[in-house]
Amino acid sequence: MMPRMAFRVIEVQPTPNPNASKYVLDAPISQKPESFFNADAGKDHPVASALFAIPGVTSVLLLGDFVTVNKSADVKWSAITPAVKRVLQSV
Repeated sequence: MMPRMAFRVIEVQPTPNPNASKYVLDAPISQKPESFFNADAGKDHPVASALFAIPGVTSVLLLGDFVTVNKSADVKWSAITPAVKRVLQSV
């Protein structure tokens, strides 16, 4: 992960997967792909662990200037997106 700083979410983009959204940031968050497929895998990563604390988040990918978040099908994006933005703005 890059040095800790707050990130501004510039854009939220849909993906072909309706349960995944791409959050484009104003600065790089990771120089290499970092994938976390469950909360246990992300427990030692500050951004991933904070994102997994959001109910419904099922996986996280960090790469360059974006974060892709996957959610469970029974949770609406309207419940997750504001929380994802708060996490990214406070890391």
